[in-house]
Amino acid sequence: MKILHTSDWHVGKVLKGQSRADEHKAVLAGVIEIARAEQPDLVIVAGDLYDTAAPSSEATRLVTRALTALRRTGADVVAIGGNHDNGPALDALRPWADAAGITLRGGVRENPDEHVIDGTTVGGERWRLAALPFLSQRYAVRALEMYELTAAETNQTYADHLGRVLGRLTEGFTEPDRVHLVTAHLTVTGAATGGGERDAHTVLGYAVPATVFPATAHYVALGHLHRAQRVAGPCPVRYSGSPLAVDFGEQENIPSVTIVEVTASTAARVREVPVTAASALRTVRGTLAQLAEIEAPDAWLRVFVREQPRAGLREEIQELLPRALEIRIDPELLAAPGSGARIAQRSGRSPRELFADYLDSRGHADEGVRELFDELFEEVEH
Repeated sequence: MKILHTSDWHVGKVLKGQSRADEHKAVLAGVIEIARAEQPDLVIVAGDLYDTAAPSSEATRLVTRALTALRRTGADVVAIGGNHDNGPALDALRPWADAAGITLRGGVRENPDEHVIDGTTVGGERWRLAALPFLSQRYAVRALEMYELTAAETNQTYADHLGRVLGRLTEGFTEPDRVHLVTAHLTVTGAATGGGERDAHTVLGYAVPATVFPATAHYVALGHLHRAQRVAGPCPVRYSGSPLAVDFGEQENIPSVTIVEVTASTAARVREVPVTAASALRTVRGTLAQLAEIEAPDAWLRVFVREQPRAGLREEIQELLPRALEIRIDPELLAAPGSGARIAQRSGRSPRELFADYLDSRGHADEGVRELFDELFEEVEH
């Protein structure tokens, strides 16, 4: 059988105030075209369909249309909820999904059998998929346990609980003539983060060892980390990565989907298919004069400018580089020698004196800025 594995669409993402709706339309159209060309038997969307738990009507329409289009290629489609998704809201769409022939699992249900999906390909290959949506530590580890255990014990308890949940879902992975699959949205110890995930959900406390997956699984399709990668484990374990760079921390990632070919008696063969529809994200550095000389790439830009702060600097840069979404003073410039000594001199000084000292330290001579600070501080104080 052939599987198309994708995840972390993050539809509805706004980058530094810039809507990416048009990019998402193009990206998902690209994923659909890959599905039409590859003709997979099964499409797995491993969580984070949306960027927020309260997606807009436009985002909901885009996701449901994309899932419908993937189903119309002839593939079975299974999608699970991620940490950015609203699990109950996704489950509320299940009547629509069932009618469309799409398997949707937003959150963890009381009946484990709801998370085990069986199917058969047109060619007669039988498969079984254990589908586990994102399971938060707070939900998996009871409050009483969290109060009584140390942080390390709580982390281990979460991993143990998740291992038991997966063990229950995969206990039927014993038939020799069936392809056994797992999809989940979680962090596996040793995997490389992609730069755009929320730190609160990728810390070690949410990481589990790859040993939670059974050796009898033919392929584990993961979501949550945005960099496409294989993870060492007792069976083939892989993140498909996001099909577009979500933020500037992911600018080096190569957006793609994963194609897997496997049978009940042969090992999974994996390849990446790039998705190139979204605008690239790039970082540029330099003085104002240097930025004026560069050939601006066709990408959304993060600019580190090597100039002292002054009124109007942002506007000058945006005039030079209209696609600059983030403009910051270069951190190397801010790390000036002697800053530690200045910190020691701050004790007992008024906010006005400290702000004036800050402006002097940066060579900022605009008196209008000092006057504006005085006015604002006066309003706040009274």
